[in-house]
Amino acid sequence: MKVLLVDDHALIRDALRGVLRELDGEVDVLESASYQHAMDAVRQHDDLMLVLLDVQLPDRDGFEMLAELRQRYPAISVVMLSAFTGRDNVTRALDAGALGFIPKTASRELLLSALRLILAGGIYIPPDILSAAPLPAATPGPAASGGRRQTPADFGLTERQVEVLALMMQGKSNKLICRALDLAEPTVKNHVSAILKALEVTNRTEAVLAVAALGWDLPKRAT
Repeated sequence: MKVLLVDDHALIRDALRGVLRELDGEVDVLESASYQHAMDAVRQHDDLMLVLLDVQLPDRDGFEMLAELRQRYPAISVVMLSAFTGRDNVTRALDAGALGFIPKTASRELLLSALRLILAGGIYIPPDILSAAPLPAATPGPAASGGRRQTPADFGLTERQVEVLALMMQGKSNKLICRALDLAEPTVKNHVSAILKALEVTNRTEAVLAVAALGWDLPKRAT
């Protein structure tokens, strides 16, 4: 696995490099301290799997680089790093296609758990953002009574919609979901609309927050 760390603080890169090697002793870690150097590395290494990207770079806004990466290199997963973990920054990153938002102030244990989740195909959201996220307002059916955690079925989601939702949680676009599930794009759009309606949210980022707050362990699918 090849990972690119993009941060102008050497201490942050050192900490992340150590965590990545604890997760995978054979990980190939590349490092960049600026946007320009990072994009040169992306162009030179077509087998990059993951970019850990600082929100603030000396020569470019990190969110702008995130948008460029998602447009030009959609196969590369991107996770944002920042000392500023306000809800606006987190939702902006998720809206732009990031697979997570990791606070620079996080402990080593939290970094490990966050990266494990992301490498397993999930999306990491800081716990304080999740605790502030409202749960879907849909009224559970009888099957969800008795204090049992609500399931996708309680919200009326079909098995196929759960598969679509799982890929949405991995940051996949509609086109990539089409390829993964061998579905027509209008069909995927219909499923996404049904999912948003069932969760009583208005966009994909709100859906990600809602699912994370509900604690659903959605099936992972190789894509």
